[in-house]
Amino acid sequence: MSVKRVGLPLMNVVKLRGTPILQQLLLEERLLRSSSANWCIVNDGTNRPNIVMGLSGKPCELVELEPVIRDRVPVIKRFTGGGTVIVDENTLFVSLICNRNDVPDVQPYPRSVMAWSGSLYSQVFNGIGDFQLRENDYVFGDRKFGGNAQSITRNRWIHHTSFLWDYSESNMAYLKLPSRVPQYRLERDHTDFVCKMKDYIERAVFIEKTIKAVGTQFMLKELSLDEIDDSCREHIETTRLLTLDELKETLAKTTRSESIAQAV
Repeated sequence: MSVKRVGLPLMNVVKLRGTPILQQLLLEERLLRSSSANWCIVNDGTNRPNIVMGLSGKPCELVELEPVIRDRVPVIKRFTGGGTVIVDENTLFVSLICNRNDVPDVQPYPRSVMAWSGSLYSQVFNGIGDFQLRENDYVFGDRKFGGNAQSITRNRWIHHTSFLWDYSESNMAYLKLPSRVPQYRLERDHTDFVCKMKDYIERAVFIEKTIKAVGTQFMLKELSLDEIDDSCREHIETTRLLTLDELKETLAKTTRSESIAQAV
C-alpha cells in the first residue's frame, strides 16, 4: 500500500488484529524511543480485558481493587500520560508516532498535537454524528467514544487513542470515577458519559477511513509485525504489568488508611 504524492514524508503502517495491549504498548514505546521513522499502528481489538493507566496513575484512586484482584483483571501502567481505560476485543487502537520535523505545523506540545489529531479525525468522521474534539476527548455530541494519551520527546511524539467500538457495562464497573474529569462530563457515570462507536460507523470502514486520512499527510508503506526492525538501540522501558502482589499490597494499605481515618 502506498500513496504516490510527491514531497510527503514516509509513514510505516502496521495493521494488527487482537494483539495483546501490553505487547502493543511495549512496541510503541520502543518505536518512539529507538526508531527514526514515522509509524501508524492500528490494532483491531485486544485479546482480553485489561485496565490501562497513565504513567502517573495510582491504582487506589483509579480502579476498584477488590473486584480487579478477585477477577484477575490485568492492570498495565503505560509510558504515556492521560487517564485510565478498560480495553477488550471491542476497543480499537490507533497510534501515531511522528518526527517533529515531518509535521512542522504541529508544535511539540499536547494542545497542538491534540488539535492536529482532531483535524485528522474530522476527515474520518465527516458527516457522521456530531463529531468534536472536546478537551482531550473525541465525542459525538457530549458523549465520549475516544480517549487520548501522548508522550513528547525532544524530536518525536506519539499520540495514541483507544476507540470504544463497543463496551461492556460490567467491565466499566472496575473503574472508579477519577477525581479530575472533563468539565463536560458533569458528574455523569461511565455509562452515561460514553457511547458506542458501532452505532455510528462500521468497524472496517473506520479503519479504512483512518488510514486514508493519514495518507493525506504522509506517503504510506505497509509493514507486518515481523518486518519491524528489531535492532533498535536500547531504551528505558517504562510500560509494565502491575503484579497481583502489588495490587494486593495497595489494597491492604488503602484499607488500613480508611480504618484509621474512621477511627479518628
